[in-house]
Formats: sequence, structure tokens, C-alpha cells
Amino acid sequence: MLMTSRQLWLLVLMLALAVATYWNGLAEAVHRWGSQEEYSHGYLIPLVTAYILWEKRGLIKTAMGPPIWWGVALIGFAITLFVVGEISALFILIQYSFIMVLIGISMITLGRATRFTLAPILLLLFAIPLPYVIEVQLTAGLQLFSSWLGVQFIRFFQIPVFLEGNIIDLGVYQLQVVEACSGLRYLFPLMSLGFIAAYFYQAAFWKRAVVFLATIPITILMNSFRIGMIGVLVDNFGISMAEGFLHDFEGWIIFMACAAILALLIWVMEKVTNPNASLASVFGVVEPSSVKINNPNMSFSYTAKPAAVVMLLLISAFSVTRFIDTRTEYVPSYPAFVNFPMQLEGWSGSHDSLEERVIQVLGMSDYLMANFISDDSEMVNFYVAYYESQRKGVSPHSPRVCIPGGGWEIARLQRIEANGQPANRVVIKRGAEEQLVYYWFAGRGRNVANEYLNKWYLFQDAIFENRSDGALVRIVTGVGPGETLEDADRRILDFMSKAQPELENFIMD
Repeated sequence: MLMTSRQLWLLVLMLALAVATYWNGLAEAVHRWGSQEEYSHGYLIPLVTAYILWEKRGLIKTAMGPPIWWGVALIGFAITLFVVGEISALFILIQYSFIMVLIGISMITLGRATRFTLAPILLLLFAIPLPYVIEVQLTAGLQLFSSWLGVQFIRFFQIPVFLEGNIIDLGVYQLQVVEACSGLRYLFPLMSLGFIAAYFYQAAFWKRAVVFLATIPITILMNSFRIGMIGVLVDNFGISMAEGFLHDFEGWIIFMACAAILALLIWVMEKVTNPNASLASVFGVVEPSSVKINNPNMSFSYTAKPAAVVMLLLISAFSVTRFIDTRTEYVPSYPAFVNFPMQLEGWSGSHDSLEERVIQVLGMSDYLMANFISDDSEMVNFYVAYYESQRKGVSPHSPRVCIPGGGWEIARLQRIEANGQPANRVVIKRGAEEQLVYYWFAGRGRNVANEYLNKWYLFQDAIFENRSDGALVRIVTGVGPGETLEDADRRILDFMSKAQPELENFIMD
């Protein structure tokens, strides 16, 4: 059945309303495509989705049916998720909600033909960036594992090597496996490629699942191979093998090798399970005439009622979120941090500052950066980043994101009670250096250590108190020669006991 002009116009209107409603969340995803190489493939994903839908247009026309009202329910749930994401500034909820809306629109516009649009729409999931907290944990884990595997490869060539965290020590040279070498730059694009290959692969479900899931070990193993190969080349030809164009070119070679291994895997599976078939046959195009429908002679008249309900829901969501964005938010009147006392009992401080570029990236309303020295000449760094509103997605950057960005490795992280309040205790290392970090989130009358619980309180307070101010509080001290972590703990806890009462005058109303 052909789509009528009314169906086409309703489809266009619903898509336009969806894009307008979700604009902020979509813009954030596009921003991260351009700013993080791990997600640079995101630009291609919508184009691939559009191509697949166009390539399947014959099947879609053949299988079209009456609207499926469950699509309205799906969109209703998606919009609820969208409002939660807007208020709590969790962009991933907004972006996942958008995918659900697209599926719902397909259900009420194309009916049972959604079975041919579902996979291309789900492909868009691979263009959605992970939340920073999840991304940094994944990066840190992949860094450590890839470093270990890479070192095993170097040792296979009888090269003496020592591994400390992410530092590969070759004696004359030291290689640091930074975040960019964690493998995420390969993993996300290769998973997208694996999903596309599995979609076009005309085979049993288990074979498709193997193709998609295999992208994960392939990426990890090949990235570790790359790290090991760089180590071998550096040991034989010098540090230039790990720098500049050659380093980047090696990355492209490894990705192409990953894609080739994926193709080889499909070829091997077919040779083992279906030796008479060719790759061309298992990736053949499904003809519209082969599509089975329940009653090929059945005709139906399209009703616009589901589309009207969906447009009303989208307009309502657009209005509600714009009202939330434009209403006057309550912002407490706090003194500026420049007034924070630099003389505390047993401690003397001096103001420090961040680079203007860093301040612009973090988007803080105010901040305090100060170094305090005790009467016993012990030092701590005290940092508070304050945000008077977090409704636009600007919020404190968790140290779990920032610490690895500074070249530090998180050796241990635990939640503790520090002077009667929750805090995160983090042991970080960089080479032979070791530091102890305490941090927590403060504001709106509470201290919270858990990032996700803090987001929940933010959502709750934005609804019931019309405020979203808050701050990140961080205290850092070094672990000097001859010192233990217990010495560093004692130092931070002593400083906290003096600074916390003063801090409450600035952020804890």
C-alpha cells in the first residue's frame, strides 16, 4: 500500500515537532560528536539510518498497515522520560527518549511495517554519547587491561618491560597509555559497524548476535596489539614511532584490521555452518514480493487520531519544558568565594586560580581554589565549584572524570563517612606520585557522595523547590616520602573540621 499524502504530512509534522521538542538534547549529542573523537562516527549514523530506510522503502510500502495504538503509549512513556531528563539535566534520558519517540511515530504511521524500520532507528543508539561518569570508568578499565595485554605482547619478543598502572617502562623510554589509547575510539564505531553487518546478515539470530558481540573482544585485542606493537617499534627505532602522523596512521590501520576480522568471522561461520553458500547470498536484498503479510488483499483506511494525540503530547512536552526553562528560578544569595577566610584554626591559605579556558569549559557561577598550609607545614588543596543553576545541563564535573584527564590513575575509590558526612575517598597515582582526594556534592541543605543520588535530589528540588544550585567540594593532599595514607587521611579530616563550618555559610542554605 502506498502512503497517502495525509499520512506523509502527518509524518513530517510529527518529526518536526519531535526535533523541535528535543532540540537541546540533540544539540548536546552533536556537540560531543565534534569535541570527542570517540563519538566522531556519530555524524555518519543518521545518514546510514536514512540510507537503510530508503533501501527498505519497497518492503515498508508492502507491509504497511493500520496505526498501532501502542505507539501512542510508547511516546507517552518517552515524553515522561524526556521531562525527567530535562529537569535533571541527564541528556542520555532525553536522547534515548527521542529514539523511543521515533519508534512510536513509525508504529502509528506505518503500522506493522515498523518491523522494517525498528533496526535502522535502533542504530541511532550508537550515536548517543555515554554519560561522562560511565565513560571515564569504562576508559579507565580498558586502559589498564589494554596496557596489560600490550605488555604481554612486548614480552613475547623478549623485550624487558615493566608495567606500572598505565605506564609501560622500556628502560630508555616510557610510554603512557592515555585515555585516547583505551580503545573506545575503535569500540563505538566498530560496534556500530557490527550492528549494521548483523542487520544485513541473512542468517540465524545466533550468528547475528555473534557478529555484533564479537566487536568487543576484537576491539580490545587489536587495541592491545597496537599498544604492544608501538612498544616493540619504540624499543627498536626510537620514540618517534609513538608520535605524530605515524601514531595516528597506526590507529586507522588497526581499525581497518578490526573490520577485516569481522568480515573474516562471518566468512568462517558460513564456511563451517553453510559451506555451499556465498557471502553475496547471505547479504542479499530481501525483495518486497517475499514479504509475508497476514492478508495481502486487505485494505484499510488510515485514521489520523493516533497522530493527533501524539502531536498534542509533543506540543505539551515542548510547552512544559520551555516553561521550566523560562520561569524564574530561585537562586539563593550567597557571599562570593573571594570572601572565604584564608585563616582557619591551625591553617593559613592563599588563593589560587584556574585558567580562563578551564573556567569557560566548566561553566561555574563561582569557585574557590586555595592552598592551605598547617602550622606543621602540611598542605592541602581546597577546591569548590559552585553552580547557581544546573537546568541547562551545566553541572559539576565529577573528579572521576577529571582525575584521569590529568594523567592520574584512580588506584582506589570508596565511599566513607568523613567527620559525620558522606564523602568519596580516592587514592590516585601518577608514576611514583601518590595523592589522596576527598570529594562530595553540597548544596540545598545536604551533602551527597553518590553522583546518581545527587542527580535524583537535583530532579526533586527542581520540581518542588524551583532551584537547582549546588557545588562540588574537593580536598587534595599529597602522600609524601615516609608518609602513609593514614597520615593523609588525618590531615584532610583535620582541615575538613575547620573548613566545613565556614563553607556552610556559602553553599548550604
